[in-house]
Parts: sequence; structure tokens; C-alpha cells
Amino acid sequence: MSETPTRVAFLGLGIMGAPMAANLARAGFEVTAWNRTAEKAEALAAGHEGVTVAASPAEAAAAAGTVISMVPDTPEVEAVLLGHDGAAEGLPEGGLAIDMSTIAPTASRSIADRLAEKGIAFLDAPVTGSSPKAEDGTLTIMAGGPQSAFERARPFFDAMGQLVVHAGPQGHGSMVKLINNTLAAVNAAALAEGLTLARAAGLDTDRALEVVASGSGNSAMVALKAEPMLSGDLEPLFKLEHMLKDVRHCLAEAEGLGIGLRLAESAERLYTEAGEKGLGGRDFAAVIGAVDRPD
Repeated sequence: MSETPTRVAFLGLGIMGAPMAANLARAGFEVTAWNRTAEKAEALAAGHEGVTVAASPAEAAAAAGTVISMVPDTPEVEAVLLGHDGAAEGLPEGGLAIDMSTIAPTASRSIADRLAEKGIAFLDAPVTGSSPKAEDGTLTIMAGGPQSAFERARPFFDAMGQLVVHAGPQGHGSMVKLINNTLAAVNAAALAEGLTLARAAGLDTDRALEVVASGSGNSAMVALKAEPMLSGDLEPLFKLEHMLKDVRHCLAEAEGLGIGLRLAESAERLYTEAGEKGLGGRDFAAVIGAVDRPD
């Protein structure tokens, strides 16, 4: 197939997907957009020149030859790529599918195998950075899959990300992402415990955080999540329910490799408790709800 690097289909226009697709349009790519609720695709097209709306993933893929999916989890990825009217029905032999969702590496490899039977190349290329970096095009992108597919996808990645890494063969992008998010989840849970203790002790939390930020306890979570935890402003940049999903995927992969992740298991319990308190749709800083108000 003759590659057409100026055209791309984008499937899934949520908190992350919409700004990522917008950055592709701003970079000069012709974007064919699809979303389960068409209003989001129509809003993207109305706000960005070069964006058109497709009625199905298959229609979007047929217009582009390369498709990017950004949806919540494995069932949605399988549906938009391999289901009825999925992208695989529209992509020609030699086409390229890039999944930027966060799913299990085993699922990424299975999807790659099924697409390969249709002559379609596949990359698992999840991202990190939450919605602010999606908006300004400075995401970190970690891709697993063939080098040739990575090179084909690189112009698209460069429009959406600042650090673009070929992590290795199929599934390695997904595995790196799960490890990264699990580290962040554990770190945020530890921060929630520390802040809860500081408040219970009557400390000036601003002064306590000043010390932490200058010392060995500092981290990206301190910079990003301490203020939302203390203020209760939990407008989601990355939803708690999505973080919990990622931690569970990581635990399942580790179990399959015969490795126990005790800190991740503790974090999974805290995020589960927070979800049961109705905080799943809030930012994952809401894990403090499981620490601050235990059952």
C-alpha cells in the first residue's frame, strides 16, 4: 500500500483523545474523527480545519489508511478495531492501526495477531501526561511493535508528544505504561497518607510540603496532586477508575510472570475503596478519600 502520511483516522474523543486529535489537525494532518457519541466528533470538526466526521470506525479508517484509537479498555479497543464496522473492515491490506489506549500487554499482542491475519500492522502506543500535556502536545508516548510500523507512525506521534520512545516489540509499550501508572498510583497513595497524617497532627501543610518538595520525599505526585488532595478540587485530569483499571492490569501481568507486587496490591485496595465511595469518576487524587475517611 502507498502510505499517505497526511491523513489519519482518530477513534475516541474523550478527555485525552479530543486534544490529541486536535493537535494532529493543528499539525496539518487531515483527521477523520469518530466517537461513540457523534456530538464530540462534530464539535472537534467545528473547531478545527481539516477534521471530518465519520459514521463508523470502518468509514473513518477507509478514508485514511492509518487509524489511531484512544478508548478506555480492551473491550472498547477490540470493538473499534475488530468489531462490526470496526476499523479493520475499512483499512486496506498494508494499513496501520495504532492503539494509544492503556490495555494489558497480552491483549495488545492478541489484537496485533488478529490484525496481522488481515495484513494490518499494529502498534501499542499508550501515553502518559494526563490532559494538560494532551492539550499542549507534550505527551510521552511509548510504542511497542515493529520498527517499520514505528517509523510510519512517527510523524503522528511527533504532533502529539514531546518524548517518543520505541519501547520494544509488541506489548512492550503497554507494559511500560502499566509499570509507570502503577508507580504513580502507589506514590499518590503514599502522598495521601502523608497529607492525612499531617492534617491530623495539626501541621501547616504548606510548610510541610515546602520541606517535602526540597527533599528526598519529593516527586511528580507531590507537585501535581498535593494541592487537589488538600483543596478537594478533584476535577479529573485522569480518572481514579482508570488508574484502578491500570493497576489491576499490572497486577494481572505480574501474576502471570510469577511476581508479587505487594505495594501495588495495597494501592489497589485503597483505589477500590475510593471507588466504592463514589469517587471513581473524580481525579485519582481522590484516593485520599479512602485514607482520610476509612470505613
